[in-house]
Amino acid sequence: MIALFTDFGSAGPYVGQLHAVLNMNAPGTPVVDLFHDVPRYDIRAAAYLLPAYISIFPLQTVFICVVDPGVGGDRRPLALEVDGRWYVGPDNGIFNLVLRRARQRAVYEICWRPPTLSESFHGRDLFAPVAARLAQGVLPESRPVTQVPVVDDWPDDLARVLYIDGYGNAISGVRSQQLPVDSVLRVHGHTVPHARVFSEVSRGQACWYGNANGLVEIAVNQGSARHELGLLEGDGFDW
Repeated sequence: MIALFTDFGSAGPYVGQLHAVLNMNAPGTPVVDLFHDVPRYDIRAAAYLLPAYISIFPLQTVFICVVDPGVGGDRRPLALEVDGRWYVGPDNGIFNLVLRRARQRAVYEICWRPPTLSESFHGRDLFAPVAARLAQGVLPESRPVTQVPVVDDWPDDLARVLYIDGYGNAISGVRSQQLPVDSVLRVHGHTVPHARVFSEVSRGQACWYGNANGLVEIAVNQGSARHELGLLEGDGFDW
C-alpha cells in the first residue's frame, strides 16, 4: 500500500498526477489519500501529525510525505525505513517526530534520478517513482545517512492547533496520554474541560478529548471550535 500525505489540496491537478505516476510504476498497488490538506508550507505541523496517523496502516506501507516549500533547493531527498514502514520525502524536518519516536530506523539519501526531473514538482517526478519501487520491494540507488536528521529543539508534544477538520474540531500536537483527564485547557480566554465523548457535555459546550488517533482535540458538541472559540491553525494553548 502507498499512502499520500501532502499539502497539495484536493483541487487542481497535483494529486491526480501523483496517482497517475503510481499507477504507471506500481500497477495494482492500492493508493490511499491520507492527507492532502496539511496546512500549507507548515513543516512542523506535518511532522507532529504524521506519526499519529500511521498506526492503522499495515507494515510495509510506503508513505509519500510532501510538504516541501524548499523544493528545488539543497535539501536532500530521503527514504526512511522506520519500524517496518517506509517514508519518502524531503529532508526538511517533516520526519522529525517519526524518527524521534522510532524503535528501529534506517535512513537513506536517494541518489537515483529519473530521466526527466522538474525543478518544482519532486513529489510527482522523484518521490512517487521511488515510492512505487519501494512498494515493489526495490530500494533505488541510495546511500545510508549516518547522521539522522532530527531537530532536537522541537518539544515532544506541541501545544498548538495543527489542523482544523471539516467539523471545526481543532487537532493539536499533544498526545492525549500526556495530559491528565482533570486538565482544563486555556485558549483565547476560554476554559475547556475534558470529556471522554461529546455526549458528556451539553450541546454547544466546548471540551477537549483524546481523539481516535491519540491526539488532544478541542471540539464543541454539535458546533465548531473554529467558529465558537475563534480557533485557527497555529494557535497555542496551555493548561
